[in-house]
Amino acid sequence: MSAATREHAPALDVDKIRRDFPVFDRPSRGKRLAYLDSGASAQKPRAVIEAVAEFSGHSYANIHRGVYELSAVATQRYEAARARVARFLGAAEAREIIFVRNTTEAINLVAASWGRSHVAAGDEVLITEMEHHANIVPWQMLCDERGAKLQVAPILEDGALDMAAFERLLSARTKLVALAHASNVLGTLNPVRRIAELAHAHGAVLLVDGAQTAPRIPVDVRALGCDFYAFSGHKAYGPSGASALYGRAQLLEAMPPYMTGGGMIASVSFERTSFAPIPERFEAGTPAIAEVIGLAAALDYLEAIGLPSIERHEAELLAYGTQLLRTIPELRLLGTAREKIGVLSFVVRGVHAHDLGTVLDQEGVAIRAGHHCAQPLHARFGIVASARASLGLYNDREDLDRLAAAVRKAISIFT
Repeated sequence: MSAATREHAPALDVDKIRRDFPVFDRPSRGKRLAYLDSGASAQKPRAVIEAVAEFSGHSYANIHRGVYELSAVATQRYEAARARVARFLGAAEAREIIFVRNTTEAINLVAASWGRSHVAAGDEVLITEMEHHANIVPWQMLCDERGAKLQVAPILEDGALDMAAFERLLSARTKLVALAHASNVLGTLNPVRRIAELAHAHGAVLLVDGAQTAPRIPVDVRALGCDFYAFSGHKAYGPSGASALYGRAQLLEAMPPYMTGGGMIASVSFERTSFAPIPERFEAGTPAIAEVIGLAAALDYLEAIGLPSIERHEAELLAYGTQLLRTIPELRLLGTAREKIGVLSFVVRGVHAHDLGTVLDQEGVAIRAGHHCAQPLHARFGIVASARASLGLYNDREDLDRLAAAVRKAISIFT
């Protein structure tokens, strides 16, 4: 989205939004909760909680195979949720959406199914230094198994992807490019459309980890040009255990199953098994039905508020928080690229990230402390852990003021 479009989006009424989230009805450590960990998991609005409860209490049945009314209704709602996700991502058709537990499972699905079918000895998989472990380890294992090579594109000191180095690493041997739409540590927003053009020019397929971006900015997978796109429902204000993988139908149709069992077969005999068409081929067993219903409610909630407005809100808070934290001499920000989402990671001289997180908790400020499943990225900056404040649509300037005040308190305690 252009800066002009974002700036003209309506502003959020944060006080009203906070009333939609029951978690803010209770204090934390006797104080107003400043929840700054949405990058790990976002809180759930009443609309999502009630959708899950209503379905579980009044409409629950297993899907697809029942001939009775409850099962038929449950199936209709489950498939309506699939169509809802397809619209949210701009997919061409609903069958391009596979329900999974989380982004991690989505990436593993592609590595195990597409990867084993297409990556051979001498081939290469290209990732970046800023990846989450979920977008590193599956490709390491695939390359070890197939005799392929894992290539890693470096990042610049400000956390931006080194595009010149990235282009040099692309070759005819590159079978797949896998990268985060935005870094979960640095907040860096990668130029996915340009990367898709480069990858496709070399005959490679592009997988995008959209866990951090889908809840924050408008996503259109066809406009981006990616071949696979994954996001996590629990980061998009939905329940845990219900997430989605988008894959171009042409690719999915040629892929073997990831898991086998009930629901993904056409027929089974002791001599031979044939598999169901997509998307059922990749959804073995009973899925998280109620949670998928909740995911659809979460996407309804996000789009009712407006992704452009959410993007504007978080951009304004990011600018405010960045300016605020830079006034603390002992604090070093990680990730200052020009294109960023609402993530503020930092280290404080003389204070371990875990100690910092503990002090902040006593002040009612909830952040993440550790390596954030990105150890290679931390090694790149010569550190083992960092503190991370990740923004959500329910945050405001008061939350960031309290963050800065609590950091100063921790500094006074430990230094």
